[in-house]
Amino acid sequence: MPTALDKFDRRILAILQIDARRSAELIGAEIGLSASAVQRRIARLREEAVIVAEVAIVDAKRAGRPLTLIVDVEVERERPELLASLKQWIALEPAVQEAWYVTGEGDYVLVVSARDVEDYDALMQKLVAENANVRRFQTRVALGTLKRGVLVPVEE
Repeated sequence: MPTALDKFDRRILAILQIDARRSAELIGAEIGLSASAVQRRIARLREEAVIVAEVAIVDAKRAGRPLTLIVDVEVERERPELLASLKQWIALEPAVQEAWYVTGEGDYVLVVSARDVEDYDALMQKLVAENANVRRFQTRVALGTLKRGVLVPVEE
């Protein structure tokens, strides 16, 4: 059952999604709660797994990974043990930034970060070699980024 979020929870979440380092004092002043009330609410949101992580967002280009690729992966068979193996491989592969199990022609859509084309090619060879259930994959190269983010709309 989803956690019930009131207007204060939603405002806290909106603020933290933009700046997770903002102090409880500043958040409280902005939304009309005491710092201790904000801290209690943030603790509850973490305990209830509404807040699942607080991370630094790194510029991929400055970190030496300027190439972003969107990869459609099609599997041979939908047997649970084969899918579980592929899902585990995807989850453990650092170059895969996002992975979606989807409907349509492909079965998975991956967002991959790579240093260059050779780096990406080696990753795909590894994917196919270590996952015999992969039938084929199709790659699209991102030429530019229009929008990228993980902000979840939390307004009422």
